Amino acid sequence: MKALQLNDFLNYQYLSALEFAPKGQHAVFAVSKADLEENKYRSNLWLYKKESGKISKLTAMDQEKSAVWLDDETVLFPSLRDEALKKATEKGEAWTVYYAININGGEAQEFMRIPASVGTLIPLGDDKFLLSAKQDNCGINLHNYEGAEKAAKEKELKHNKDYEVLTEIPYWSNGVGFTNGQRNRLYIYDKASETMTAITGEWDNARYCSNKDGKILYINHEFIGKQERTSGLYEYDLASGEISTLIPDDVYNIGMADYFGEEILCTASDMSHFGINENKSFYLVKDGKPELLAVHDFGFGSSIGSDCRLGGGRSYKVVNGALYFLSTEGSNSYLKKVSADGSIETLSKVNGSVDCIAVSSEEILYVAMRQQKLQELYRLEGESEIQLSSFNSDVHADTYVAVPEFVPFENDGWQLEGWVLKPKDFDPDKKYPAIIDIHGGPKTAYGDVYYHEMQLWANMGYFVFFCNPRGGDGRGNVFADIRGKYGTIDYDDLMKFTDVVLEQYPQIDAAKVGVTGGSYGGFMTNWIIGHTDRFAAAASQRSISNWISMFGTTDIGYYFADDQCASTPWVEHDKLWEQSPLKYADKAVTPTLFIHSEQDYRCWLTEGLQMFTALKYHGVEARLCMFRGENHELSRSGKPRHRVRRLEEITNWFESHLK
Repeated sequence: MKALQLNDFLNYQYLSALEFAPKGQHAVFAVSKADLEENKYRSNLWLYKKESGKISKLTAMDQEKSAVWLDDETVLFPSLRDEALKKATEKGEAWTVYYAININGGEAQEFMRIPASVGTLIPLGDDKFLLSAKQDNCGINLHNYEGAEKAAKEKELKHNKDYEVLTEIPYWSNGVGFTNGQRNRLYIYDKASETMTAITGEWDNARYCSNKDGKILYINHEFIGKQERTSGLYEYDLASGEISTLIPDDVYNIGMADYFGEEILCTASDMSHFGINENKSFYLVKDGKPELLAVHDFGFGSSIGSDCRLGGGRSYKVVNGALYFLSTEGSNSYLKKVSADGSIETLSKVNGSVDCIAVSSEEILYVAMRQQKLQELYRLEGESEIQLSSFNSDVHADTYVAVPEFVPFENDGWQLEGWVLKPKDFDPDKKYPAIIDIHGGPKTAYGDVYYHEMQLWANMGYFVFFCNPRGGDGRGNVFADIRGKYGTIDYDDLMKFTDVVLEQYPQIDAAKVGVTGGSYGGFMTNWIIGHTDRFAAAASQRSISNWISMFGTTDIGYYFADDQCASTPWVEHDKLWEQSPLKYADKAVTPTLFIHSEQDYRCWLTEGLQMFTALKYHGVEARLCMFRGENHELSRSGKPRHRVRRLEEITNWFESHLK
């Protein structure tokens, strides 16, 4: 049996954007794969036909990442193929071009050009479409000008690129860049007249939810100066143009909303008990406020970690008066259903991760990861599931893939979950190095799903172990609540798990154990090296080191640090410093690698730089590798060459310090 190689992830195929046709007879989805030579991802649309059960390729231009059904036989997808438009967008113009393709054959034809950066597109009939698009209240739309005036505006735009003016928070966003003045507005686009009519205000951040009987349901928050975490629910009447406020935007954090029979259903929280991470329950909208339908103390959507996904997809759908939705429960994500009487039923029974769904009146499809396999398309039949695709069936043929061994443990009265991967060609009479990998979030979870970096290290002769400490998802609000406790109970859980693993697996050389993690896992790696010398090497990725600087610099800092640390720089500011790994950096002795991305505005570069500087100042071996053009998602959706280099950096660091 051959060993898994570092670059093998380049051969993986990633499934996303699964959608049924209106009558449910067909479904379309995207399949993506890395192209190392071009340093990008190639993506095409694939078609599933219910009648035959066959799956076939629908497009072949390698740039189709999502689609919407115009009717039961026509698919629309965005693609920028016109060279003149490409040059226009490079100059700063906003254009989205949609192509149409018939599922029964023929080439894709240009369908419409929209002078905006379109996010969501929803056909409304009669050549009218609802769309969400970015409006830049501080920018210039060049397609509004002609001739000499346009040339002058092009010159002005060129100069504007030399500076940024900030007037609000947040002023930038991870994966996007500077967003000051930008809002996501909803529009009605008339294809016949090529006109866009805004239905939300210029300072509204709106998110489309659903449409029914000539009405459009959307979540919205208007802000000037400072964006809050609350949101409201609104309804737009297409005939009259009137907007009705269903829930004001000053109390609740609303997750989703949809028409639910004759009612309107939403998930919401007032954040009064557990802050911004509080699990949202199900409510019916009554007289301007949510009326509880069902308590649901689990995550909404899948938060099971893996580095083998690309692109997203639908996480909920209302069909036949019931809401089908994804939920993280324990160390798995499942498909569930909430009915009109408030009862909640788990439909998918197989452990692993359901990543996105498509639900019709007669059939349920989903993309899932099962039993250390990569993503495939499945159909739910009763409580069983049928695998429909085989995109990744042979990718690990005759290759060692470690089966996670479940290691439950107890700490502080909690029953906790962990797993261990044994090294390839494991010999019980030998000693091995080991790596503990800590998940991000903190409100996410590890589970029994394939993780490439962990499997690579197991193939290279390491024990790899990982667990779900307090602060994570899938166990309810009380379990997830570590506000004001960062580095305390979660640290204790991780150290207890390390003790249990070393005891149960005596083949691990306790003097050769490394620690790594990203985001919250990076924070915890930074925390660990300042509180213990038990680890021989560390790799801290996209981390937080100083809650005070994080408060004022990252896209979520001003509300996330306040909420999670239960303090601000002006109110009990000592709490921020007490929970900052930087405070304890003078105690660190562990050789540490820092991985950071230049455009990571979630855990900004300054967080890694501060910790790196502190270690070097105190004479500790340290190295920092910064990736240009990447953001917080480097390990999951970064450019292929950067993903390779990142994993090489971490692997080589451990190889040089643990072997």
